[in-house]
Amino acid sequence: MTDNRIQSVVIVGGGTSGWMSAALLSKLFGRALDIRVVESDEIGTVGVGEATIPQIRNFNGTLGLDENEFVRETQGSFKLGIQFVNWLREGHRYIHAFGTVGGRDLGLVQFYHYWLKLRQSGMGADLGAYTFNTIAALQNKFMRPLERPNSPLGSIAYAFHFDAGLYARFLRRKCEAAGVVRTEGKVVDVQLNAESGFVDSLQLASGERIRGDLYLDCSGFRGLLIEQALKTGYDDWSRWLPVNRALAVPCASSPDLHPYTRSTARSAGWQWRIPLQHRTGNGYVYCSDFISDDAAAATLLANLDGKPLADPRPLRFVTGMRKQAWNKNVVAIGLASGFLEPLESTSIHFVQSSLAQLVALFPDKNFDPASIAQYNRRTQFEFERSRDFIMLHYHATERTGPLWEQVRQMSITDTLAQKIELFRESAAVQREHEELFSEISWMQVFLGQNIIPKRYHPMVDLLSDS
Repeated sequence: MTDNRIQSVVIVGGGTSGWMSAALLSKLFGRALDIRVVESDEIGTVGVGEATIPQIRNFNGTLGLDENEFVRETQGSFKLGIQFVNWLREGHRYIHAFGTVGGRDLGLVQFYHYWLKLRQSGMGADLGAYTFNTIAALQNKFMRPLERPNSPLGSIAYAFHFDAGLYARFLRRKCEAAGVVRTEGKVVDVQLNAESGFVDSLQLASGERIRGDLYLDCSGFRGLLIEQALKTGYDDWSRWLPVNRALAVPCASSPDLHPYTRSTARSAGWQWRIPLQHRTGNGYVYCSDFISDDAAAATLLANLDGKPLADPRPLRFVTGMRKQAWNKNVVAIGLASGFLEPLESTSIHFVQSSLAQLVALFPDKNFDPASIAQYNRRTQFEFERSRDFIMLHYHATERTGPLWEQVRQMSITDTLAQKIELFRESAAVQREHEELFSEISWMQVFLGQNIIPKRYHPMVDLLSDS
């Protein structure tokens, strides 16, 4: 029989997505794959994805990384959730906490339904008062979970803040030790097969020609292979998420490493704060229709916790995704596949999720259309549902100002409208298939953005208040 197994993978672009890709494929396939990463020191990486969600622990665990070493090498800190400041209105704040929210579920009814009944009678405290991660975060407390299955201390969900550049270098060292080859160079031409349209080879500025069976495009917004070579196309979602620029700047580290990411709404967007050991990461994500770049920079610099360590670095983007994340023998990973603003810390997760799907549907040299179609369906579903979740933060707001009035009044997707209506009418949240964000996540943001259900589940009344 003909051996059609993929034997060589070429990853175009390094950075976080490139080295995460190399690390996972190298770990899972070992020497069965020749893996080459082509990157140029002349080309910078975006590198602002410094906040994560708990799934990153699964990825690091698969790689066999020691968590203490990982935190040390990336100057990382721990994260219990995300605090949203001024998103509903000025002076209001809430935390989207990881893990279990509230007390015990009773029977088939989740805790928050009982909380809703207490709230209606004026007896219930803020939902965060019942939430382990929220209380700990606001007191700057953190611990790893203990081996106590019947205790809240046995199920502490957490993620990390880390320096994305240091993470990429950390993974690169691991990869090269495992046999991954790094080639320094800029891709100046992409040759396509005249009959199939597949990528046949890459030509570097040095004149070297590189060939592979499978190509991963980790070239960022440029989409060097997926877009510039294959002309895949892009779905623009800016009608729903109009922010289109960001400024990023590090400042001196605060002595308090708050175990949460902070997102603060501003007049034309929002500002992030990510505490690391050696610095604090900051950025202003904004819509250029409502503020100038200079004014955005002034706003960002005026709201830092410490002395800025560099000039604000600009980033321009269009929210959306490729029409196909996998096209022919090219799979786009990370920013090459699409972009959602990092409001819910999804950027690095999308890299992880894409790689997991690629491994699950790993092709042979025939690149069967069924596997490619399934990969694209799954990727589109995750991007679209995550887009809806981020859109919720903007749409459900009482803030004033041109941007906020526009997003409050804008048309939203049918899928988001159905979720809002269901929760408002019955307090129910239905998670479809393998949506990234759980019912608990949706519930916290619904309530945090003041979408209050008209009723709670009728089974709540079967138990006495006591």
